Amino acid sequence: MSTLQASLRIAFDNMLFPTDFTSASEAALPHAQALARNFASKIYVTHAVTPYPPVFLPMEPVPVELDSMWHDAEQSLAHFLEVLALKNTKHEGILARGELWNVLDDVIHRHSIDLIILGTHGRHGLKKLVLGSAAEQIFRKASCPVLTVGPHVHRPPTDDALFKQIIFATDFSAGSLRALPYALSLAEENQAHLILLHVIPLVPLHEQDRVAANARDRLAELIPPETADRCRPDCVVRFEFPAEGILTLSESQQADLIVMGVHKAAPVAASHLPWAIAYEVVCHATCPVLTVRG
Repeated sequence: MSTLQASLRIAFDNMLFPTDFTSASEAALPHAQALARNFASKIYVTHAVTPYPPVFLPMEPVPVELDSMWHDAEQSLAHFLEVLALKNTKHEGILARGELWNVLDDVIHRHSIDLIILGTHGRHGLKKLVLGSAAEQIFRKASCPVLTVGPHVHRPPTDDALFKQIIFATDFSAGSLRALPYALSLAEENQAHLILLHVIPLVPLHEQDRVAANARDRLAELIPPETADRCRPDCVVRFEFPAEGILTLSESQQADLIVMGVHKAAPVAASHLPWAIAYEVVCHATCPVLTVRG
């Protein structure tokens, strides 16, 4: 990726906020509001009414006027929008029948969604997301970036600088570098301190100085010259397992955002797969995590 491409300003004009009306969704909403305020975005608050019990044979859908689940969801959506008052934010509530991913995929394409914001309990990996196991599809399948707000995330600041400390974690693969423009643009937009991080496990002690120097040089090459003055970048190399290294640095630096590219990798131990790393970070981070699919 060239530095010219990486320095382009991103925009989040349309955001998708899936909800099941639980406390995890409520906790994620202030982050959606803060981003919408910064980017003058419109938020599409969406709930999918999934058929229950599942119907496997073709048949006519229950008419809306007789569908109690639909009416319950309709009232919950109205209450969700009113009580949490998306004041001064362009928003629209969407209620649709169907399986979760099918509904969201339709909203993504019909409304040109630039970002999905997702709340999660995150206790045991993404399969325990507030939206249930189907939420893993959002994380894996969404063509746009996903901002996940886990259970340990603090409320966003109320001042104009939404992100003051941003960590961009990369393994230098093409997939992980897909997230670089977002990290650079958000750092510039917020005049934030940007930390570029590369975590390397299992390097012999006598090799670490050489490996770290080489990795720091590669990280420095990712920073466009015109960006350096605006986001005060630092290049950090840690010798830990990736998820632990990202989380430890995030905590010590009191990061406001972690940015990661996620992608398929060659077969290795399951705990080291990029998706598994991203799951672990999302579940335990004290700040939102922006993932970009490679």
